[in-house]
Amino acid sequence: MTEPTIAVLLPCYNEEAAIAQTVAGFRAALPNAAIYVYDNNSSDDTVAVARAAGAIVRRERIQGKGAVVRRMFADVDADVYVMADGDATYDAASAPRLIAALLGEQLDMIVGSRVSQVQESYRRGHRFGNVLLTGMLARLFGRSFTDILSGYRVFSRRFVKSFPSLSAGFEIETEISVHALELKMPCAEIETPYFARPEGSTSKLSTYGDGWRILSTILTLYRIERPLLFFGLAGGLLLLLALVLAAPLVVTYLHTGLVPRMPTAVLATGLVILAALSLFAGLILDTVVRGRREVRRLAYLAHPAPFAGT
Repeated sequence: MTEPTIAVLLPCYNEEAAIAQTVAGFRAALPNAAIYVYDNNSSDDTVAVARAAGAIVRRERIQGKGAVVRRMFADVDADVYVMADGDATYDAASAPRLIAALLGEQLDMIVGSRVSQVQESYRRGHRFGNVLLTGMLARLFGRSFTDILSGYRVFSRRFVKSFPSLSAGFEIETEISVHALELKMPCAEIETPYFARPEGSTSKLSTYGDGWRILSTILTLYRIERPLLFFGLAGGLLLLLALVLAAPLVVTYLHTGLVPRMPTAVLATGLVILAALSLFAGLILDTVVRGRREVRRLAYLAHPAPFAGT
């Protein structure tokens, strides 16, 4: 057995002001790691600055962080992957501690839970949105992390190579979290400092636009991963509405033997049919999802567990 290989993955878009500091920080913390900067159509000198700082620079033409992460996970081979943003907000000095926890406990993902060091480093709207979305994820999937939107994560090889990334933008962190929860992977959270961006660096995150996309992703993943509950709830609501509409008709029929409002009776009957169809759709899709989950689990098990080396 040899020491595990480590790759630092830094997705970047117009991070000219911060990428050199980010690369230098990870180079000092992880001198034996390969540091990759994946540029996502930057219009500034991000590529030149990153290359001058000693990083391995590659490009992803499809716009969006999700596309960059998908390309990084597909192209880079390592035993341990450290993913962070190229804006110098995450504490590179914490990386050895996160890696040691991953290898020592044979985990598949460590989330660097953010602890703000400067008030301005974590905007109030982002903080509120993170709490709201994290709470929703916990309610829908039964358990969660305290900071599902953190971009500072350490992965095992078997996580990276079994993750079917489909997201386009900043909702990629949510998809990663749900993937870990659904396959019941061993994961942990460790608090790490979170700093303000250096002067000249600006955030690419839209509080409301990206928040809506993340919310939509959570609901979509819930529909995909929990179809029986999703369609069962829809069917239950349809059935309840049908019963509310049908109740007066039943009472009238019992007293007079007549159905005076035929359109309402037809509507109630249609709602009951739709409720039954929704329930059966959920049952069928639940079987399909179980098969897909087994395939993903087998892909995950095809790779060895992380090890600390000798």
